[in-house]
Amino acid sequence: MSEPSLAVIGAGPAGLAATLAAASRGIHVTLIDSAAEAGGQFYRRPAPELGARRPQALHHQWRTWEKLRDGLRSHVQAGTVSHVTDHHVWFVERNPTGFTVHALLGPEQEQPAEVRADAVLLATGGYEKVLPFPGWTLPGVVAAGGAQAMLKGGLVLPGRTAVVAGTGPLLLPVATGLAAAGATVAALVDSADPKAFLRRSRALAAQPGKVAEGARYAGQLARHRVRTLLHHTVVAAHGTERIEAVTVAALDGDGRVRPGTRRRLGCDTLAVGHGMLPHTDLADALGCRIDGTDVYADAEQRTDVPGVWAAGETTGIGGAALSLAEGHIAGRSIAARLTGREPDPAEWAAAARIRTRSRAFFAAVDSVYAPPAHWAEQVTDDTVVCRCEEVPAGAVREAVRELGAGDLRTVKLLTRAGMGWCQGRVCGPGVAGIAGCAQTPGRRPFARPVPLGVLAGSGSGSGSGSGEGGRPGEADQPGKSEKQRAETNGDQ
Repeated sequence: MSEPSLAVIGAGPAGLAATLAAASRGIHVTLIDSAAEAGGQFYRRPAPELGARRPQALHHQWRTWEKLRDGLRSHVQAGTVSHVTDHHVWFVERNPTGFTVHALLGPEQEQPAEVRADAVLLATGGYEKVLPFPGWTLPGVVAAGGAQAMLKGGLVLPGRTAVVAGTGPLLLPVATGLAAAGATVAALVDSADPKAFLRRSRALAAQPGKVAEGARYAGQLARHRVRTLLHHTVVAAHGTERIEAVTVAALDGDGRVRPGTRRRLGCDTLAVGHGMLPHTDLADALGCRIDGTDVYADAEQRTDVPGVWAAGETTGIGGAALSLAEGHIAGRSIAARLTGREPDPAEWAAAARIRTRSRAFFAAVDSVYAPPAHWAEQVTDDTVVCRCEEVPAGAVREAVRELGAGDLRTVKLLTRAGMGWCQGRVCGPGVAGIAGCAQTPGRRPFARPVPLGVLAGSGSGSGSGSGEGGRPGEADQPGKSEKQRAETNGDQ
């Protein structure tokens, strides 16, 4: 009889914690990740070839990472964990004997691979939300998380003079990281209202560690003489070949730009972000319940689909500590269920307390760091909001005003906004805000574009599956004539 097997998709904090918890309890785990090394965005590190002498300088939880890294290494050496990298999962298939995880291997993402397992944990993390504004498509305008990834993973600065703008707690480490690395940070522009922090002071104070962390960031900003503009927003970015300056302005109590407050700041980089959204594609394709933008999970981190667990940012954005706690709970729950034992909540009581406190804290944070209520009023009709299909804001407004579009799907069908390569992941929040409709997760059969040759072979048994224990196998690489990508939205 083969040992129970688990496929963990995503090697960030939640995926790593779940892998170690399940593997140490007799479950063979296949940890599948699209990156070349484990860690996710939070524990992203420079490539060894760069010879970074102090990579820990870019992190504030390095010891936690070292424990996760060492634990993973021990389990891989013992054969209890198979860690497969550069595998981009595009679909998880349910079958009578468990699950088959379909992935594309390598940077070109054309070689198919399959992993078979008795259970699946979705630890797919989140992605950054960036709302459009005039000039946001200029070279030099990058996502705040993208700027951080360049610094953590490549030891490079996106520019010499930066403005960090938008809203959300991510802006603090981005601004301090850029300043510490030698960039001149002209300003940190955050639309959060200081009064909102006071209204949520009790909930925020319940996590003194997080408050202290924020205070440390504030001290670092002061040392680097970074000007902080709270309750301000970027109105527009300016430049010809690339960004040269931004216009920022103060906000009134309703979230509108206050007249007479506009000022221009010179910069060659704008790192901008407006929060995070969970990755829900795989969960949605499996039929898992989605609450708003989050994958539903119960007290054991189980979804409503038998055999599928979810943990980390995919169940709601909440930071590394929450992801670690949820991963720990999920791993223990999976181990108990797959070995026929009734889970004992006492085994994860400490993690459950962290989960409860963290969720309450980030619920308060979300209410503080909401984008300005009337941000869409600053988006001109000629501003491109869907870059893949080059759809301007005016076309979206016309679809609503003249053609009666009242939801994202109808706007997409009338304007093509969201039909491009990103399938609405980047433009969806912006299009929804301009259209004045609710943002809903896109219903997509696959989590990423797939070569037609892979689709043709996936149902014919041409792929060499993993066989036993969830260990991955690889199919033959499609021919060069099959490079054409399949559009992956079910509405098309």
